[in-house]
Amino acid sequence: MRLTFAFIALLYASVPAFAGNPAGVQNVSIASPARGAALDVTVFYPSKGDGEPIVIGQNRVFEGMSASKNATIEKGRFPLVLLSHGSGSRVEGMAWIATKLAEAGFIVAGPNHPGTTSGDSTPAATPKIWERAQDLSTIITALTNDPRWQPSIDKDRIGVLGFSLGGSTAMELAGARADLDAYIRYCEDYAMMMDCRWFQGGRGFANNEPVTVEKLDLRTIDKARFEQSNRDPRIVSAVVVDPGLAAAFKPESLKGIDIPLTIINLGSTGKIPVAVRADKLVKQIPNAAYAQVDNSDHFSFLPVCKQGAAEFLDSIGDPDPICEEDGLRLRTDIHKELIGLIMQTFERTLKSGH
Repeated sequence: MRLTFAFIALLYASVPAFAGNPAGVQNVSIASPARGAALDVTVFYPSKGDGEPIVIGQNRVFEGMSASKNATIEKGRFPLVLLSHGSGSRVEGMAWIATKLAEAGFIVAGPNHPGTTSGDSTPAATPKIWERAQDLSTIITALTNDPRWQPSIDKDRIGVLGFSLGGSTAMELAGARADLDAYIRYCEDYAMMMDCRWFQGGRGFANNEPVTVEKLDLRTIDKARFEQSNRDPRIVSAVVVDPGLAAAFKPESLKGIDIPLTIINLGSTGKIPVAVRADKLVKQIPNAAYAQVDNSDHFSFLPVCKQGAAEFLDSIGDPDPICEEDGLRLRTDIHKELIGLIMQTFERTLKSGH
């Protein structure tokens, strides 16, 4: 599926916000028996706009988004969308899409995944995709049983949205199962891919400080856990952007995915890294759609960078070109296209005819 930017912009413009109010946002703590600790979860929702005006996700590098903290939720029952951020990112950094979905009538909830979030990220924790999937399933259970949220959530209309490693998480919840041997072969063949370089060790983060870590031998990963089914039957729709593990899902599991699934790749033809390239992957999935966002790159799903951010990141030795946008469209334009594609899928699968 290839959709033009003009069509997507028109589609997005046609989606009404709730009385023009900013998205409501609340931070909640959800107990996770699997983690042995509480999950830090941010919930975005249609609001009456009567909360504290805030800018969420803003920091030294990124621009933030306006929201209404602890605002009163609009009356009604809304679809729930689980949001999974990329490795080393944060749920607050996905506010550019979460606030727009909330303004259009969705409740969006996402955690900062322990072990793979900004300031708390190590190679050893990164492949534990089953932990991330469990985080989202735990959130579904908690919110749909919480008297504060249960009256506003339509538990029959639950979707998942994931970016990069979060895309792998969304794939797993939809029914895909990872193949450890395939992933090991991939990193042997493509050792210079970003994820495989990360496993070479030397660098990680804990308590918001850099730490020295050893090389991760992928053969030491718990194969049974890595390859287990994390399908959550409560998920009825999925949108995946640049999924990690794209080269390492079991084909039979892909054929068994029975919910609407849209995969989006960031980048022009020939420039999408093999680590996330999904045009062949999508052909193995029934009822799947594929879209490609031209003149973008893998980091385009991150927030808009502030002026001078690229130079700042270079000055502190950050190896990832997350704010280098030479030859790419403006990130604001890329976000508009992504918002349209994502909104189109969830409007169709979580609202229309449901």
